[in-house]
Amino acid sequence: MLEKLMEIIDKNDYKVDKELIEKAYNLAKDAHKDQKRESGEPYIMHPLEVACILAEMGMDSNTIAAGLLHDVIEDTNYSYEEIKNEFNEEVANLVDGVTKLGKIKYKTKEEQQADNVRKMLLAMAQDIRVIIIKLADRLHNLRTLKYMPAEKQKEKAKETLDIYAPLAHRLGMSKIKWELEDLALRYLNTQEYYDLVSKIAEKRIEREAYISAIIKDLNEKLLSAGIEADIEGRPKHFYSIYRKMVNKNKSIEQIFDLTAIRLLVDSVKDCYAALGIVHTIYKPIPGRFKDYIAMPKPNMYQSLHTTVIGPQGKTFEIQIRTFEMHRTAEYGIAAHWKYKEASAEDKEGDFANKLTWLRDILEWQKETSDAEEFMEAFKIDLFSDEIFVFTPKGVVINLPNEATPIDFAYRIHTDIGNRCIGAKVNGKMVTLDHKLKTGDIVEILTATVAKGPNLDWLNIVKSNQAKSKIRAWYKKAKRDENIVKGKEMLEKESKKQGVNFSEIAKGEAYDKILKRYNLHNNEDVYAAVGTGMLIASVVVSKLKESSIIDKAPTNEEIHKSIEEQISKTYQNKPNNVGVTVKGLDNIMVRYAKCCSPVPGDEVVGFITKGRGISVHRADCANMKNLPIEEKHKLVDVSWGNGKGEEYISEIQVKAEDRAGLLSEVMEIISESNFHLEALNAKSLRQNIASINIKLRINSVDQLRDIMRKIRRLNGVMEVYRMHN
Repeated sequence: MLEKLMEIIDKNDYKVDKELIEKAYNLAKDAHKDQKRESGEPYIMHPLEVACILAEMGMDSNTIAAGLLHDVIEDTNYSYEEIKNEFNEEVANLVDGVTKLGKIKYKTKEEQQADNVRKMLLAMAQDIRVIIIKLADRLHNLRTLKYMPAEKQKEKAKETLDIYAPLAHRLGMSKIKWELEDLALRYLNTQEYYDLVSKIAEKRIEREAYISAIIKDLNEKLLSAGIEADIEGRPKHFYSIYRKMVNKNKSIEQIFDLTAIRLLVDSVKDCYAALGIVHTIYKPIPGRFKDYIAMPKPNMYQSLHTTVIGPQGKTFEIQIRTFEMHRTAEYGIAAHWKYKEASAEDKEGDFANKLTWLRDILEWQKETSDAEEFMEAFKIDLFSDEIFVFTPKGVVINLPNEATPIDFAYRIHTDIGNRCIGAKVNGKMVTLDHKLKTGDIVEILTATVAKGPNLDWLNIVKSNQAKSKIRAWYKKAKRDENIVKGKEMLEKESKKQGVNFSEIAKGEAYDKILKRYNLHNNEDVYAAVGTGMLIASVVVSKLKESSIIDKAPTNEEIHKSIEEQISKTYQNKPNNVGVTVKGLDNIMVRYAKCCSPVPGDEVVGFITKGRGISVHRADCANMKNLPIEEKHKLVDVSWGNGKGEEYISEIQVKAEDRAGLLSEVMEIISESNFHLEALNAKSLRQNIASINIKLRINSVDQLRDIMRKIRRLNGVMEVYRMHN
């Protein structure tokens, strides 16, 4: 394996320090000498394979060395200082950065997940090579995933599709991305994967003969025009075909472009000349030509794409690019590594420009305290389609799909966004909520003096960057005004809920509010409520709940109250619903239909007259608006071990009204093996569909999982749990 690594280094000829690599190998081999992989092979095989992947990308000496050592700090007795002393600070920092990422898990607990992703983003910002090593590590782990338990296989595969494959795409590392996706599909949808492999293999000989004839024809025409080119058929990746089948509801027989033809030439001039020849041989399909050379993707990808009608009337795609563009298409950021190139300031600046998306994410994540909102926004940023528009001077600006002129203004400069009062698209005045399209020329009209953004813009803009800058303006420019406004809102809400805000805004509960939202004092809370970053009713309710606990009756009073009201009727009836009442056994409990609590929800008990304990969700409106004189009837309850119990919960889906939507939702429910209690679907105005679903489930984690799956369906706008 070490010889294989050295051969790859020699082949790429990137002046890698072989002595450093061999030294790292020897230390890693010694550190892991007593460890084995799940496959039974020596552990050193894993870091060696990771190093080989990094060497194939053409990474520098320190990165390959760190790949060999990436598990040493985490899994052996070696420390950061020892690695630093043995090698250098750069290698030690890379190993330490990957170690911090080693424990990232894609769990259902949003706060845990958000915290781990934030750590990953910060590590990437300090040195992007950290995530490149982590991607190589994840790739080899997926290659050897067959040795892991089935449950672990699915968990790793899902995490890969949700986080690591999109990150590889953002970094332009398509070769890594496609392999990660294909391997993940194999373990997440095993049956579909092998069916796909089988069906594609059935017509492989016929397909190869068809492509060979096209390649021969192209070669002859290009050579006669004096253009030398490497032409090869590239089979589409399984995950790409699978997604096309799912999204467009097509069978494998209905997808013709299972293979694309890639044409590599020496220069940009030859790219366009070759395109002209292709279009003289085969008829191009209108609307299917894309020029990513003139307008590169944000991940640095450059190529010409055209879909044409070939022999026998079959459509196929041709990609035309230079050899250098091809290397960038496969390895992305790794193909332009600044440590490997020159250290000139202009090249470092060019490198930084390629990571503007990471800078944008880091900027808006500072403004986002809510974990669930952060994760949703993060996934949208990774997965969202993009459009390319122009400034009046012809500069290309990339934006999220359906972006508005406001998004464009803030992408140009924060001050342009703050002073924006109107916009022209292709020379015509448009409204600020106008949806931009690729190719639009956008001109922003600005006021002489910045009046600042409108709060309504937060509901209009599509980019997290614009949202972050709008919130930042309000936070800074209108702080005093928002403090007064927020205080009034909190006092009004407190009065409505029957409490005094100054009395509940203290103690441990208040400290938790400050810590959760990264605030420091009362004024910060007032300002956050005034800007709309915090909801007054939520703040008051959380603090009021804590004060209820503080003023709750003693255990003796609770016992006495319960025993007086329900012991005669229910004392000897077993509690078999999975909930225990604080300090008491064999108490009859029932679930409140107003909020339908399920295991995993925070719950509270309410003593009812003649019907035992009624269990509500802690955020139930009926409990929040409970009259003061009824507070003493609240008791502590907790989830017990009622395994196998089922609970009814209801969710609502809002989506674009389209054919097949309901069947796709039903398919998800069926695959999840949940019992469907009731379903109600109807069309609303403006082509919007509403679907209410009642399910029997075992826990809130199951509910969140099915909501996430439905949320990913095409056209789905909202999926939320029904409240009172």
